[in-house]
Amino acid sequence: MAVTLLDSRVSPFGMRVRIALEEKGVKYEYSEQDLRNKGHMLLEMNPVYKKVPVLIHNGKPICESLIVVQYIDEADFVDNKVYFPGRKTWTKKGQELEAGKNGLIESLKLLEGELGDKPYFEGDKLGYVDVALIPFYSWFHGYETFGNFSIEAECPKLIAWCKRCMQNESVSKSLPDPQEVYGFLVELRKKLGLE
Repeated sequence: MAVTLLDSRVSPFGMRVRIALEEKGVKYEYSEQDLRNKGHMLLEMNPVYKKVPVLIHNGKPICESLIVVQYIDEADFVDNKVYFPGRKTWTKKGQELEAGKNGLIESLKLLEGELGDKPYFEGDKLGYVDVALIPFYSWFHGYETFGNFSIEAECPKLIAWCKRCMQNESVSKSLPDPQEVYGFLVELRKKLGLE
């Protein structure tokens, strides 16, 4: 995860973001900005407001400190509560696999509760949580196959949300087919000696 923070040490708004990054243990590159003589990168990454802080995550700028703090928190939740338990479904066996499966289902149910009856997590359009979570939809088939369970049976509203997200071209053209991910996991399991 490539993370850069364009900031000024004296900015109280930047301080919010630095605290959030430190609390979550996110490694990042810090780039001090001269607020009296704004540099090319700041102007390019925040052309509208031309202010710090700007968090750049994998080339994508996120502006406004409270939005950045929310983004850090939500992206961290998805990574820790979906990716890591999901990984156990295809890398572990026995009790560890069950723990991963149960942790994953618990997290997905929590997210499903947060979604409620809204089309997307932030309302009527894709937002940060949607963007952070939807890539895992292409991994669900692998999780289910290796873990011998059904996410749709456990979290039907969340799967309906996944299908709704897939109707967005930005999502459908960015996510690989679940069978491709499953094939990748089969090969990876062989290389790791798990088959």
